[in-house]
Amino acid sequence: MAGLQNSLLIYHLHFLMLLLCRHNIISVIAEETNTLNQSDTLNFTSFLVSNNKNFNLGFIQPFTDDINNTYLAIWSSVYSSSSFPVWIANRDTPITNGSSATLFIHHTGKFVINRTHGDPIQLCPGQETGTTTNNNNVNYTNTKAVLWDDGNLVLTEVKSNGSVGRTLWQSFDCPTDTLLPGMKLGINHRTGRNWSLTSWLASNDPSPGAFTLAWDPHGLELVLRRRGVIFWTSGTLQNDDLEGGLTFGNAGPTLNITKKYKLMYTKTSDEEFFSFTLKPDPDDPKGVKWTIGYDGYFWFGQKYGSLLQDYCLGYKTEIDEGCAEWEQPQCRIYNTKFQLLYGSFVNKSDGSYFDGEDREGIGPADCRVNCWNNCDCQAYQNTKTLRCVEYHQDAEFQPDPSENSVSPQFYFIKKPQIGLTVEERNKKKWIAISVSIAILLLLASVVVIICYWRRKRKGRKEDHLHQLMAETNDLHNSDELGYDNGFSQHLKVFSFLSVVEATNNFSVENKLGQGGFGPVYKGKLPEGEEIAVKKLSRSSGQGLVEFKNELILIAKLQHMNLVRLLGCCIQADEKLLVYEYMPNNSLDSFLFDASKKDLLNWRTRVMIIEGISQGLLYLHQHSRLRIIHRDLKASNILLDADMNPKISDFGMARIFKRNELIANTSRIVGTYGYMSPEYAMEGVFSIKSDIFSFGVVILEILSGKRNNSFYDVNKPTNLVKHAWDLWQNGVGLELMDPTFNDSCSTQQFLRFIHIGLLCVEECPADRPTTSEVISMITNESIILPIVKKPAFANLDNVTDVDSHKANLEYHSFNNVSVSTMNGR
Repeated sequence: MAGLQNSLLIYHLHFLMLLLCRHNIISVIAEETNTLNQSDTLNFTSFLVSNNKNFNLGFIQPFTDDINNTYLAIWSSVYSSSSFPVWIANRDTPITNGSSATLFIHHTGKFVINRTHGDPIQLCPGQETGTTTNNNNVNYTNTKAVLWDDGNLVLTEVKSNGSVGRTLWQSFDCPTDTLLPGMKLGINHRTGRNWSLTSWLASNDPSPGAFTLAWDPHGLELVLRRRGVIFWTSGTLQNDDLEGGLTFGNAGPTLNITKKYKLMYTKTSDEEFFSFTLKPDPDDPKGVKWTIGYDGYFWFGQKYGSLLQDYCLGYKTEIDEGCAEWEQPQCRIYNTKFQLLYGSFVNKSDGSYFDGEDREGIGPADCRVNCWNNCDCQAYQNTKTLRCVEYHQDAEFQPDPSENSVSPQFYFIKKPQIGLTVEERNKKKWIAISVSIAILLLLASVVVIICYWRRKRKGRKEDHLHQLMAETNDLHNSDELGYDNGFSQHLKVFSFLSVVEATNNFSVENKLGQGGFGPVYKGKLPEGEEIAVKKLSRSSGQGLVEFKNELILIAKLQHMNLVRLLGCCIQADEKLLVYEYMPNNSLDSFLFDASKKDLLNWRTRVMIIEGISQGLLYLHQHSRLRIIHRDLKASNILLDADMNPKISDFGMARIFKRNELIANTSRIVGTYGYMSPEYAMEGVFSIKSDIFSFGVVILEILSGKRNNSFYDVNKPTNLVKHAWDLWQNGVGLELMDPTFNDSCSTQQFLRFIHIGLLCVEECPADRPTTSEVISMITNESIILPIVKKPAFANLDNVTDVDSHKANLEYHSFNNVSVSTMNGR
């Protein structure tokens, strides 16, 4: 804190002398002005004053010692009781040797200082604004400069009518060590201009020093560098605040940034920059400037400051918010710091001096770094004449116990009582790294062993699965599917215990239905996913074949209108299929339930018909192999939460190669009322068999009635015959489900009856293909063929099927009874 007070004292003394030196000038000025016209000059006896009286521009000689240099500066007393420069124009080229000087506006749109000894000095060369050029051939006949109330000196072109034209130059574009509200820190990508602050070299030398403050547009933070090396960062600017704060330690009171400043980041196509504006602060009404001190102070106004140089030491400390770390000399012990002591060395010859050319560009911050990096240095001293003196370890120091401020000051490297050298710390660091690597290798080995064990266990499950597939000759088209070539990669093999836990031990409450395959249960996996589990009944005759057929087939089918098989489980006699769960159960549970069918409005039923047709098109045309479902019916159409249909139950499906159109089988499987006549009577099936079943489903969806729910006292009948009779008599609308009310278009309804009857025609060649059905559904401009007599005669009763070919079995699924004919 003593260093802070001393630094303030030096600044105030220097600029108090400035006021005294200029008192005789101020007394003779008759009129104050903030404007310098192109025909005017500013000399040692004149200056500009902003309208609000806060800022002055003029020539100053701020130092009373042997350094008698003159500078053109902007200063203000608004920040403290004494004047304080906020901008120096010629910090690199001071006016020396008692030379007189004048400031004038050159016709090329630039500020120039003429001096009696030396070449003219152009202010901030290369920093002209983007609205003009650097061409010396440009001739401006009427320009003026104004010192504005914000402290910005702006040179503009004046138009013939007296209005202000383009900005040719401004002091805000070449900042020195102070940032004022409205100034920018950042970069102009178009012109290449970079706005940054650079500290003074020393308290009596405003030439560029060791510290620079810039804005990092990538990290969105302020970055302070010492001789190009990152010294401190502010942290990311977020919500009008800097992540790392701006003050710490005992350098000054805590600064509430959001209370005092509005911090802003601006990005345009040309520029990226940081700036701030001031908020009213009754505790510090004059503290509106940010200054980078020559000795590592970072000032915010007059009251708040951060002595970064005393806390940013290159290694991690208890107080290091934003401090960077860098490589340390091997001789420095961790937590070593500098300590200010008063006194003198017994023999001055013990000091190493930087003199002559070595003196140029050396400031207190450089002296500090040089001593730190020199293992033989125990202390350093800053003097006005020599700037930097280092004292080696053997030099004898005589302290002044009174700490008299008149006594010389020395900065000693103070070692902590307990600490480690950098070499020792590096050794401990490598030990820690070695131990960490060993632990990581051990953990990696454990992970590899676990993965190997799990893979081996999974391999045993898959081997069991393949063995099960090879145990039967009844599997439909397994060769075409190529299940030995990695089909199990498409599904997961569940453990029996995980399925038991998911279904609550196959509880009655979790049971969804019962079918010929076996019971179906609802379950929930540990990660929250809901599933449906089909459990093979041990008494099921064809269940094992259907299990294998569906397992191999649906594992490779991926379509939004096909139910997704997640995996399976095989353990001893237990064989389970795990599907995605369909919360709305099956289509027949809505369609044929008087209390629920009104939930299926006309639009929803059309969507369901379209979805089924898309699923069939994928099976018949777009999957790798042509697949015939052979058991398409309302109970095998499941509905998800949004009533999207998904075709399920592929246990009876068959595979066609691309060059196959029809097939014949002695085993007739399917559900009575949905089977095509050629399949039911002769065992011949093709994609047109599924089209027939689809036609029956369409008529059921339109009417809300089952195909086998009709009975005539004279003759058994069915939905297909009933629809045909109504169609023939021109009263097809009588087939409409009464729940539609007025939500259904009669023309569209009759078109769907037409499509349904085309699908159930007796001759397979007369039935449309799946793609043709989709075109008929989605394109109402297509003219539909004339309907021929459908194949309802072969569906009047089960006795029409050759009793030597088939027998009738009853199954249930999702609480709905269906009939399945299995060939002998």
